[in-house]
Amino acid sequence: MEEIIAPIDKELIKSELTEDRFLRDTNRAGNKIYVVDYQCAPNTVKEIGRLREIAFRDGGGGTGTSCDIDKFDTDPAYGFKQLVLWDPENECIVGGYRYACLDDAVYDRFGQPILPSSHMFQFTKSFLHDKFLHTIELGRSFVAVEYQSTRDDSKSLYALDNLFDGLGALIVLYDGRMKHFFGKMTTYPTYPQEALEMILYFLDKHFGIKRGEKMVIIRNPVRVSFENRRKFKKIFTEDDFSEDYKILKAEIHNFGVNIPPLVNTYMNMSPSMKCFGGGVNDEFGDVIDTGILLSFDELKPEKTKRHVHLPEIHLARLLNIRERIASFRNK
Repeated sequence: MEEIIAPIDKELIKSELTEDRFLRDTNRAGNKIYVVDYQCAPNTVKEIGRLREIAFRDGGGGTGTSCDIDKFDTDPAYGFKQLVLWDPENECIVGGYRYACLDDAVYDRFGQPILPSSHMFQFTKSFLHDKFLHTIELGRSFVAVEYQSTRDDSKSLYALDNLFDGLGALIVLYDGRMKHFFGKMTTYPTYPQEALEMILYFLDKHFGIKRGEKMVIIRNPVRVSFENRRKFKKIFTEDDFSEDYKILKAEIHNFGVNIPPLVNTYMNMSPSMKCFGGGVNDEFGDVIDTGILLSFDELKPEKTKRHVHLPEIHLARLLNIRERIASFRNK
């Protein structure tokens, strides 16, 4: 395990978070959202890599390197950018996402896209020729340890909610070109095994792929044991998600843990979310990553209103950025 690099000078980061890279203000807590890449903001990306590694190690995962940065962060050929959540009062990064529009994906000689998740997921031809081309891959989501929900203040309370304000901005920014988010929900190895299997069973029951609808194949899947499957079937007896969800929260609480925050948030974003199952991520501390697909136009109305509907001043900014992106791509 390498020693994590020293914090990057705040003044260097502030000099890179310029007005032209600003997307919107968050709905709560007074934070700001930017989009950058390594070419325009190398110091910001290094600080993101530092904070990611700290947060992931704290949860029981991580790369073990001094800074969580790889070729997808630094090489523009892969098209990944950083969604940055910035606290202007304390002048620090709160959290972020790494993302890319998959119509610009690079492919290997077998016709599979070269993505951070490629070692975990294999994509079917039907998916690659359809939904994939209108999908944004999300990854490396994190909230800095200082802003996680163990802190009793509004900054930590709204950190994850603020990140979803950022995803709402991406929906507006890429409207017409992108239609879906593809991402992973992470559970750490320290999570109780039976609780993990219970969540996987629940996700499969309410969001699992129907037979004949195969889109993504997990390379190293985590299975729910036959005994637990029979047990869980007797516990989760409701057809309605909301009623079954109440049971899940109570049952998970009995293990002395909570539903992982990102899992909890995603499953309440859309009734039509697709869940592809969980697999072991052997390149990231053997965490369990569960693949999901969310469609922009199938989010719950209250989530769309909260995160996607923007004040006029921010909407005008995003539409202007969208026009510039379209103009660049058409050259």
